[in-house]
Amino acid sequence: MQLKSIETFTTPDVGFVRVTAQDGSQGWGQVSTYHSDITCQVLHRQVAPHLLGQDTTDLDDLLDIVAEREHKFPGSYLRRAMAGVDTAIWDLRGKQQGKSVAELLGGTPGLIRAYASSMRRDITPENEATRLKHLRDTQGFDAFKVRAGAEVGRNKDEWPGRTEEIIPTIRRELGDDVDLLIDANSCYSPDRAIEVGHMLQGNGFTHFEEPCPYWELEQTKQVTEALDIDVTGGEQDCDLPTWKRMIDMRAVDIVQPDILYLGGISRTLRVVKMAAAAGLPVTPHCANWSLVTLFTMHLLRAIPNAGKYLEFSIEGPDYYPWQYDLFVENPYAIKDGQACVTDAPGWGVEISPEWLARSAYQISELE
Repeated sequence: MQLKSIETFTTPDVGFVRVTAQDGSQGWGQVSTYHSDITCQVLHRQVAPHLLGQDTTDLDDLLDIVAEREHKFPGSYLRRAMAGVDTAIWDLRGKQQGKSVAELLGGTPGLIRAYASSMRRDITPENEATRLKHLRDTQGFDAFKVRAGAEVGRNKDEWPGRTEEIIPTIRRELGDDVDLLIDANSCYSPDRAIEVGHMLQGNGFTHFEEPCPYWELEQTKQVTEALDIDVTGGEQDCDLPTWKRMIDMRAVDIVQPDILYLGGISRTLRVVKMAAAAGLPVTPHCANWSLVTLFTMHLLRAIPNAGKYLEFSIEGPDYYPWQYDLFVENPYAIKDGQACVTDAPGWGVEISPEWLARSAYQISELE
């Protein structure tokens, strides 16, 4: 199968990608959120020229060719752009074969346990507990993630004492029958991370995410070795050799690739295989209601080393105003704490025509 065109529809926050094969079949994907308009420029200038007219059967090899041709640009934007085409090709394949992407990957449609993921640090522990209890009681969530420290905070808290307060407050208010996770977003030195980790262990938390600056793998490994709680990370990493080093040195207990930061489903599957060989579970990062959460749902229904749950953002329009009105039908209904992958072909979602009409459009075509 060869691509004859790659189209993008973008705002600064979200960029959808449509690929069209020479036989006229089409598929939809997405570049990563955040500065998506810039990512789409990268896609048309540095990704599309290497993909148009090429056989996409061996997608792994084709994506490697893109990376090799653009070897002077090994960073995040190129991978975020590659993800848009990769995910669109998986949708196209599913539609051609009448199968969901989960089935193409060897899995099945069905339910996935989700954890309610808070993105906020500007909220008091008491108010955080109140809204999490509401989600527990109305949507059936039985796992929750909150935030510790300040984002890349150099050991500082969002305000003094917040971390020491939120850890026992959330456990006390949510009770002993739920799983609790926490994300430090690269805040701590190893010594401080270990100190916070002991507080977490004392309050029955099960997951300590990105405790140290994510690029300092040796620091994270110190924390992992010092604690019994699962230390997790990897969402920011888009370089496969870095992933290999992280897994080989067992810097974390759980790996958390972001499908769109990493470069798509195909490259994420390579990380999944590395983790499986090392006996590590995969709990991907997917922190908003663009297509990244749907991609992750399909992946988790298919891989043998899927983690315990799907990350599911709980933030509304005051935090993520751009994640609304993207789709004709909402694919993210939660019932009894679970999301559902349907048996619809491909990703099983239709992008809103009204949203597309408001977006900035660009096309790269086979000459």
